[in-house]
Amino acid sequence: MSADLPPLPAEKATDSDAMLVERTVAGDQKAYELLVIKYQRRIQRLIGRMVRDVDLVEDIAQETFIRAYRALAQFRGEAQFYTWLYRIAVNTAKKALMDLKRDPTVSENAFKSGQSEENDETSPLENELTSSETPDAVLASKEIAEIINAAMEALPEELRQAITLREIEGLSYEEISEAMDCPIGTVRSRIFRAREAISQKVKPLLENQSGKRW
Repeated sequence: MSADLPPLPAEKATDSDAMLVERTVAGDQKAYELLVIKYQRRIQRLIGRMVRDVDLVEDIAQETFIRAYRALAQFRGEAQFYTWLYRIAVNTAKKALMDLKRDPTVSENAFKSGQSEENDETSPLENELTSSETPDAVLASKEIAEIINAAMEALPEELRQAITLREIEGLSYEEISEAMDCPIGTVRSRIFRAREAISQKVKPLLENQSGKRW
């Protein structure tokens, strides 16, 4: 840490990404460590939904943070830091898959592990699938999760990314627009089409469960 940098206030360590970026660029390595800690699990889950081989997830996540660190001086704050980091993660994963000549897909293990991780934000869909505790409900939820996973895997890449950012990561339409570098109207269209495609696969099961819907 640079000698002329004041101590990082503990109570703000995870609150202001912009502050942490600024301090990292100024030479405060601890500030970047806090950013890594804050977003590491989310980035790993994101990559896990793109990469079938779970053994690659950690390596790609590490490469993502290395690339982000090297490019941090170029971050101007026009977008949220996580949105910027997300784009780096997606590009890093795509490059790794291209190098290995593998196709991006949704990882069922990553999808399920994302539901069980403590202290992680969950989407309305995930809450819905884990809210019931009876054996029949648990079995039905597992079946729905498998169908949703398969339906997401079958989506075109741009639809899969859009619905993942909205329903799993909880980003706003504006943030998704920035992350995917496309107009908000395009984002809305992609999410609508993704939901329609998934709904067609899930509807038969949901019709047998009152109060359940996509």
